[in-house]
Amino acid sequence: FSIPAARLVGETGRVYGLDSNPQAIERLRTRAAQEGMTNLQLRAGRAEDAVLCEACAHFVFFGIVLHDFADPAQILTNAAKMLKPDGVLVNLDWKKAPMEFGPPEEIRFTEKKAAGLIEAGGFKIITIKDSGLYHYLIIARL
Repeated sequence: FSIPAARLVGETGRVYGLDSNPQAIERLRTRAAQEGMTNLQLRAGRAEDAVLCEACAHFVFFGIVLHDFADPAQILTNAAKMLKPDGVLVNLDWKKAPMEFGPPEEIRFTEKKAAGLIEAGGFKIITIKDSGLYHYLIIARL
């Protein structure tokens, strides 16, 4: 999701990317360099331990990962710290339904559970929508 986001924000914008897998970050750095992108700030590490910036982000985007975090409440606390006061949290995740691909169904969050976690993190849900056959999208504000 980082490369398309970097294209969207343009040369004057900035995209912060975080992944627990250092090899994934290196592959992303290589791809960004090949495309001449200089607006990506990438870091390997645990999201539970990371606040990439203070009140600097217009958007915090979780791309099919909220169910993977060891401590989703801490992740949401960190997201709130990173967002500007009028910023938006976007959570795209797998529907909790049987599928032949994606993460195991038992670790996925229902829309209701994800929304509850997000609200408990101090956010107000703006919308919850289907995003195709396999995903849902939650948009929230502080």
